[in-house]
Amino acid sequence: MGIYLSQIVGKAVWDLQGQKIGRCADILVREREHGPAQVRAVAIERGNEPELLVPAEHVASLTPGVVLKSATPPPYVPQGDEVRLRSQVLDRQIVDVEGRRLVRANDLQLVRHGAEGRYFVSGVAAGVSSFLRRLGFEGAYADVLKRIGRQPLAEVIPWQDVAPVEADAPIRLRVAKSKISRINPVDIADIITELDRQSGMALLRSLDNETAADAIQEIEPELQASMLTTLPPERAADVLEEMDPDSAADVLASLEDAHRDNLLALMEEEESTDVQKLLAYPEDTAGGIMTTEYTTIPTGLTVGQALDYLRQSASAREDETMYYVHIADENGRLRGVLTLRDLVMADPSSPVDEIMERHPITVNPTVSQREVARIVAKYNLLEVPVVDEQGVLHGIVTVDDAIDAVIPTAWKKRLPHFY
Repeated sequence: MGIYLSQIVGKAVWDLQGQKIGRCADILVREREHGPAQVRAVAIERGNEPELLVPAEHVASLTPGVVLKSATPPPYVPQGDEVRLRSQVLDRQIVDVEGRRLVRANDLQLVRHGAEGRYFVSGVAAGVSSFLRRLGFEGAYADVLKRIGRQPLAEVIPWQDVAPVEADAPIRLRVAKSKISRINPVDIADIITELDRQSGMALLRSLDNETAADAIQEIEPELQASMLTTLPPERAADVLEEMDPDSAADVLASLEDAHRDNLLALMEEEESTDVQKLLAYPEDTAGGIMTTEYTTIPTGLTVGQALDYLRQSASAREDETMYYVHIADENGRLRGVLTLRDLVMADPSSPVDEIMERHPITVNPTVSQREVARIVAKYNLLEVPVVDEQGVLHGIVTVDDAIDAVIPTAWKKRLPHFY
């Protein structure tokens, strides 16, 4: 059975001889890569005297009052990696990594175990029960629930499953980074938008470039540019390189010309070229919403040769959600399309030309987004190739980008992600 920080902070501190030397002001812990954080020291307030830090090994008990093991314990010397539970964690917003949600730390649970009787932070208490306990109404709340046949719900999130996200979060962000990166980018985006501006940016900056890019792509369009521009230019360029080309183009299109040009210059040449190609088209056309990440194979291959080609293809590796395979000649003209399923299920010796769709539905780069959405819906497509008057393949418009013009973004995010 654990004890709670609210039951310790503010309580009297007694030395070995039974003399009251002050009150508990805070608990200092050290974060670990794995498992609960270990209590390192107790901070004691002593009226007008300076705060006293007592090492955890010189604390006999934390409850019902803090009792020390000696009358004159040696002072604890901070190492710089401590976290103060009361001032830096309590009442702060944290991420419940397993629950993929933002919660408030109403209290913190500590347990004692091990041969030396050390204290550890076992979890973060959230929910109504923990809040009412701090106010002194836990008993009355339990009585009310008992009368209606319910039990109080003790919602304690394991310490290893939480991560701080507020702007002034302490050293724990070093550990939180790896925890938060495991969350789906859609959930990270929701958490970022729920936070205040400073805290949202602190969370974004703590992510690696790929995770940050995925999260920005899931944020409401009107917030994407403002999020990106708060990053240092070099970091923003790195994040843009990790984004889908069409998403990167959308963000850059909303920036001032000078800022956009600066970021494009900082990006790698290949990614910058792809994005500039998309920026050349109006944003509400097929060319403006298409992506340049798609999979092609040359003409004249058998099924077996095509599969070997794809395994070695750099563009196929970039196509994270490959569904269609496009057959193009040496001049880049689209000659046919087939689904990846059809390719995998076909006889390896069969010529691809015999199983591909020779007259796929395509659109011109200047076709409006609404017309693309109509075509996608009419023919039940997951994507539509974008070709010019000579039949050269320039990109593809995926179903989610096509329907963005006719379905609100909030609704679109609920759809299955094919791309």
